[in-house]
Amino acid sequence: MLFVTNGHGEAAIAARIAGEVRALAPLVTEHLGLVGEGFGSGAFADVGPQRTMPSGGLVAMGNVRAFARDLGAGFLGLFARQVTFLRASRGRYAAVVAVGDAYACALARIVRAPLAFVGTAKSVYVAPYGPGERRIIGGARRIFVRDAATAAELRTRGVAAEAPGNVIVDLLASADRVDWRASVRLALLPGSRDRAYADALRLADVVARLRTQARDLDAVLSIAPNLDPQRFAPALERGGLRPWDGALGALLHGATLALGQSGTANEAAAAEGLPVVALELDGVPRDAWYRKRQFGLLGEALLIVSGEPEAAAGEIGDLLADGERRARMGAAGRERMGGPGGARAIAQAIAGLAAA
Repeated sequence: MLFVTNGHGEAAIAARIAGEVRALAPLVTEHLGLVGEGFGSGAFADVGPQRTMPSGGLVAMGNVRAFARDLGAGFLGLFARQVTFLRASRGRYAAVVAVGDAYACALARIVRAPLAFVGTAKSVYVAPYGPGERRIIGGARRIFVRDAATAAELRTRGVAAEAPGNVIVDLLASADRVDWRASVRLALLPGSRDRAYADALRLADVVARLRTQARDLDAVLSIAPNLDPQRFAPALERGGLRPWDGALGALLHGATLALGQSGTANEAAAAEGLPVVALELDGVPRDAWYRKRQFGLLGEALLIVSGEPEAAAGEIGDLLADGERRARMGAAGRERMGGPGGARAIAQAIAGLAAA
């Protein structure tokens, strides 16, 4: 079975589903990452052409500048090689699973195998699937989306969508735990794209200011497996941070709040019931529309604060002092993200596709 993804969060979701598939059926699971590289491992091995692009795949909302940088970095050549690989894969796979958006689904259709689509990017809470996207994902035999409201809207338009559960919630299951060392516990989530190194420095500056307000503070920085831990050394020193490269759920469990510039990890924090704080960064072209989209998904669970460290620390300090508000934010996040069980339900469906 081939999983086609377009992002680190999407690859993590695919790996979780793949693990459930292997527990149900004697299937080999392979992974083609359309965006980024080095996300697969072990029983979820990477295959096909992969390469990191400057935009990290975030070229939506008319971001011509980001797409132009990708073109200069060889996107068209990478795209051609990926299409060639998918065409050559016809007859190899019992089923194909696209995890992400309609772009991933469109390329996965090239394999001409039974296709399932796991939609992670769109929701009626922020951006419904458009006519072109509905035509693309409608070619899949099973269609899974992130929430019941989105599935219902698609069904009214003739797309047989299902919402068995949000796999992001399943990603949090872990027996590991972080050894928290203070009463105020910050989970820092810089993301998994190349800009995470710079964002970690920004988060560290905010933590350094917060330490002047609350000395009993512990801050742990999540380092995605595809990134170079050594490049985070300046951020660790600047903010007095501790690194964490283990399971995301282990970091989020027991935290007071999440401070992050991530996509999927921010949503996972909301699912855990944590208040989520993101920095509003002027001069980062994708940031305004991306945070607007995330706010639409998470609602009151997400607080967007100034990107200036002193101002950000002040706003976060106010939040830390307001237990009632943090409780409301946590409840809102759990409501928006839904419950667990989606990974097993989707795995059962796609294992059935492969068997058929």
